[in-house]
Amino acid sequence: MRILILLLILAGQFTPGYSQKSFIIPQPAASSFTTDKKMNLEEIHYSCAPGQEFLVKNFVQQLADFGIVLKGCEKSLAKKANLLLVLDPKSLVEEAEGYKLVITPKQLRIVAKSDAGLFYGLQSVLQLAVAKPFAAGFELSCGTVQDAPKFGWRGLMLDESRHFFGMEKVKMLLDWMAFYKLNRFHWHLTDEPGWRLEIKGYPLFTTVGAKGNFLDRNAEPKFYTQSEAKEIIRYAADRFIEVIPEIDMPGHAAAANRSYPEFNGGGSEKYPDFTFDPGKEGTYTYLSNILWEVAAIFPSRYIHLGGDEVNFGNQQWNTNAGIQALMQRHQLKDLQAVEFYFLRRMTDTLSTMKKTMIGWDEIVTAGIPASQCKTMWWRHDKPKQLELALQNGYHTILCPRIPFYFDFVQSNTHTSGRYWQKAFAPVEKILEFKQLYKEQLTKYPELIDGIQANIWTETIHSNERLDFMTFPRMAALAEAAWGQADAADFADFMQRLQPSFRLYQVKGIRYFDPQQPEETPEIPALKK
Repeated sequence: MRILILLLILAGQFTPGYSQKSFIIPQPAASSFTTDKKMNLEEIHYSCAPGQEFLVKNFVQQLADFGIVLKGCEKSLAKKANLLLVLDPKSLVEEAEGYKLVITPKQLRIVAKSDAGLFYGLQSVLQLAVAKPFAAGFELSCGTVQDAPKFGWRGLMLDESRHFFGMEKVKMLLDWMAFYKLNRFHWHLTDEPGWRLEIKGYPLFTTVGAKGNFLDRNAEPKFYTQSEAKEIIRYAADRFIEVIPEIDMPGHAAAANRSYPEFNGGGSEKYPDFTFDPGKEGTYTYLSNILWEVAAIFPSRYIHLGGDEVNFGNQQWNTNAGIQALMQRHQLKDLQAVEFYFLRRMTDTLSTMKKTMIGWDEIVTAGIPASQCKTMWWRHDKPKQLELALQNGYHTILCPRIPFYFDFVQSNTHTSGRYWQKAFAPVEKILEFKQLYKEQLTKYPELIDGIQANIWTETIHSNERLDFMTFPRMAALAEAAWGQADAADFADFMQRLQPSFRLYQVKGIRYFDPQQPEETPEIPALKK
């Protein structure tokens, strides 16, 4: 029966009593559709304010990308338009990213307070259109949608240090982020296996530092030039996605230290050359120079400095004369105090650039003023760290390993990849996330900025495995980040997800179906 229903949905025949709202992900805050009145669009006559034409052109291109080609698209007078975009700062739409969509037989009208709201309204129209497309144009049920996101930060992180995927794949992820109304792309560009961003003042990053990946230390250098990074940033901005770079420090610095060993703070037996050297004044100049270049590339108000897991490789600090002198000079009692001293200095450096530091949850005890940073709570086994961050007024993004590390497997049928003490990260747990953390969300609504999923790539070596580990969990992430409800109904979500499965197939995406794991076999990880 389940397979029969799926086939009927994909064929566009399962319509009696089935509201078209069910095809929108994330589910709108409020919507109502009728089944007896339709709008047919074979060509678009649009009306919008000057400077908003790009929204319509992008929408038409998105339709074409999914196989819906219109007969024409031209600007029109408002009274003759079948697509009307209304930017109204005084609109009753409450949120800046919110929108109201009204579909009648003759006109599709979107009202919002911002271009972003108009864009998200068009994404909802896009999802309705591709759910049941026909050859030339598309058909919509008449109705209304009133919608706004729960969280302002709806993020996805991609680690390209461990494995490099390149511009085409990053743009593909950005396309799907936009489709599901995600708005923050956290780009993890430096770590132990490789440095992936051109820094013109330090050219060895693109020859020595960019060489290798997690599985092969001798792999050819791969990195983004500054012009390529700017192209990604522009591409994301057209989709209302902010790109936040991560330049990891003071740990996870091995690729940088291979390039410029004079700033190497050493490591441990398991993690050699892991840290920068906080005891050398030149280190701060070196890293500041790098960050100035990064700041010039990325218009985001944020730069992520990592700040995590420094204890994995700071043992050689005990015998580093410069660090020992630093400890005496500033009365730093232990190596963690050295780490925190370093982070405070680099945060101050970012402040001079008019940038705000983001760090992993280890930074909460570093003594950095809450006004100068945000934190990402990732250690789900340390809930007290989350409570400490919120009690001390830190704006916090929730991204606990379970369920928001997408390198963890998504089904207990999978044998290749990561578990956390037998725990994994299925779609169901993502949908239940707000219910699990309802107490914190209720107590600190002004401090919890949003949620984010992180795609670490130690066990993700190819485009196919990246797809398999990301889809459909990206859609579930969007549902949790946008939706107002404490938890989404799994069966309802899977019903709304069926058109996405068809689109994944059209686009050649190797996705995982959590209801039919035997029909979407695991793409295994390679072992080091």
